[in-house]
Amino acid sequence: MKKGKKKPGRAPYVIGMDLGGTKILAAVIDSDGRILAQAKLKTRAKEGPDAVLQRLEEAARSAVQKAGLEWENVLGVGIGVPGPVDPDEGIVHHTPNLPGWEDVALGRELSEPLGVPVYLENDVNLGTLGEYALGAGRGTHDMVGIFVGTGVGGGLILDGELRTGFRNAAAEVGHMVVLADGPVCGCGRRGCLEALASRTAIERDIRIGLSTGRESLIPELAGKNAGRVTSGVLAKALQHNDPLVTEVVRRAQWYLGLMTGSIVNLIDPEMIVLGGGVAEALGESFVAPIRVTARQRFIQQTGADRVRIVAAQLGDHAAVLGAAVLVRQRTQQPPIQPGG
Repeated sequence: MKKGKKKPGRAPYVIGMDLGGTKILAAVIDSDGRILAQAKLKTRAKEGPDAVLQRLEEAARSAVQKAGLEWENVLGVGIGVPGPVDPDEGIVHHTPNLPGWEDVALGRELSEPLGVPVYLENDVNLGTLGEYALGAGRGTHDMVGIFVGTGVGGGLILDGELRTGFRNAAAEVGHMVVLADGPVCGCGRRGCLEALASRTAIERDIRIGLSTGRESLIPELAGKNAGRVTSGVLAKALQHNDPLVTEVVRRAQWYLGLMTGSIVNLIDPEMIVLGGGVAEALGESFVAPIRVTARQRFIQQTGADRVRIVAAQLGDHAAVLGAAVLVRQRTQQPPIQPGG
C-alpha cells in the first residue's frame, strides 16, 4: 500500500486513527486506499480521557488540514483502540494503556465536535482488517492475523467479514494457554502465548539470561536505553548471531508455531498473517521457523502448503487503513479499490 502525496485523491475521504498508549496516528485516506496526509501526536494518557479526546480531535483536524480538505469532504472517522470496545455503542470499556478509561463514550464524545460519525474497533482487529483488504491478505476469504509486539493480539476474518464474537472478544490468541503453569502473563494467568512469545516475554528471558552470566551483545546494542530491548535491538543482535538472543527468539517462535498450527486445525484458513513490531523488525527470518513448526502440526497434511503463513505488509499503517475500511463498511460505501 503506497503512501500518496499531500493532495486530494478520489472522494469520499475517511480518517483512520490508531490510538496507542504513547502516540496517536491519524491519516486521511481516499477511495483508492492512498494515505494523503497524516498527523502524529503524543497521547499523554496520564492526563486522563478528556485530555486524550482533545488530542484525538486535534490529530484528526491536523490530518485534514494537511490533506488540503474541508470537513464536508470527510465521510467519517474510524479509530483503533488498544482494548475491548462496544463497536455498536462507540464505547471503550477499559484499556490498561489508557489510565482512567472505563466505559468512555469515545464515539459520541468525538463525533460531536468533529461533526462526522465516529466508529470504534479493537486496534488489532483493525490491523487484521487492513491486512485483509489492502495488505498481505488481499484476495482471501478466511484469514487470521497474529500481531507480535509488546503483547500478542489477534484478529479473525471469516467469509470476508471481521468476526469479533458474541461479546466482541474473539481472536484473543495472546491469552490462549500454550504452556500449563508457565510464566505469569500481564492478564494474571499463567502460560498464555503473550507470556511466552511477546517482545515483553523475550526481553524478560534475555534479562534472566544476562542475570545468570550469559554473554550477549544486548547491553552494548541497547546503549543508553539499556532498560528496554526494542524490536530493532533484537534484529541487530540476531544479525550478529547473538547466542542468547537467538535462543530466546527461537523459543518464542516455537510457541507461536504451536499456536499457529492449532489455529489452522480449528479454522483451516487460507492465510495466517504475522505482524506487529517484532515481526516487522525481523521479517521473513522471524516468520519462516513459525511456518515450519506450524505445518508440522497440521492434522490434515494434504495441501498443507496451500495454507499461507506470511509476514504482514502494512506496518504501522495497518490499523489506520483497517479503520478506513471499517468506516466505508459502516457507511455502506463501495470497498476501497487500490489503484483505482
